[in-house]
Amino acid sequence: MQETENTLLIIDSLNLAFRYKHSGATDFAEDYLRTVNSLKKSYKASKVIIACDQGSSSYRKQLYPEYKQNRKDKFELQTDAEKAAFEVFFEDFTKTLEHIAANTDYPVIRFPGVEADDIGAYIVSRRKHIPVDNIWLTSSDKDWDLLIQPNVSRFSYVTRKEVTWDTWSDFYEFDPDSYISIKCLTGDSGDNIPGVPGIGPKRAVALVNEYGSTYDIIASLPISGRYKYIEALNQCKDQLLLNYKLMDLVTHCTDALGAENCNKIDEILNEYLY
Repeated sequence: MQETENTLLIIDSLNLAFRYKHSGATDFAEDYLRTVNSLKKSYKASKVIIACDQGSSSYRKQLYPEYKQNRKDKFELQTDAEKAAFEVFFEDFTKTLEHIAANTDYPVIRFPGVEADDIGAYIVSRRKHIPVDNIWLTSSDKDWDLLIQPNVSRFSYVTRKEVTWDTWSDFYEFDPDSYISIKCLTGDSGDNIPGVPGIGPKRAVALVNEYGSTYDIIASLPISGRYKYIEALNQCKDQLLLNYKLMDLVTHCTDALGAENCNKIDEILNEYLY
């Protein structure tokens, strides 16, 4: 199986590492790298970039201090043994990144207060300016589906399924351009981002089908109706605008990264891909 020069594989590194935590494995650096190399071979990619979280997004925390606070609260409720196990896991993860850096030419991209999905989003945004025709995103995080476009696809190592531009309708009942609007209406409980009370995925899809994007919905407010979710929607303009800033990776990845980090990624791409 030959590599394809113009295919880039982006690894959501901490997301992949959690498979080892969930299985109770330790000292997983070598196996982790074997997994990355196996994915590289499967997708005929000649280039691999390791995108890393380093804490929660400073950009989002500044906009919304409660961002991911639920995860912090959950951690505080852990037993001492659970906290110790978590510390061991992160030590192993750090060793894994060091192992990759020492034994491959794969760039390990990591900045304090920056999340991997913003790194991935920025690289995808640069696709037309770098010698890459195809990008495979490897993550079980559906937020990365916001980045899917022709020749940009996602593989989940949890479900073992591929979400591509052509297979999108196999996974979603709305088009790719509507995904961010759906998320803004429903929120993201995993990241502690509230949506509109009473609006789940089906109602969000119906609203987008009737009015257009969430920005179109905002422009239509107030909407007449006696349903409680419509009354709630009419009161949620500010929350919807905030949700766009928090969740729209495509538009706000440069804000989330900061100019200095964007420049650093550009340098890495120029050095690694050319």
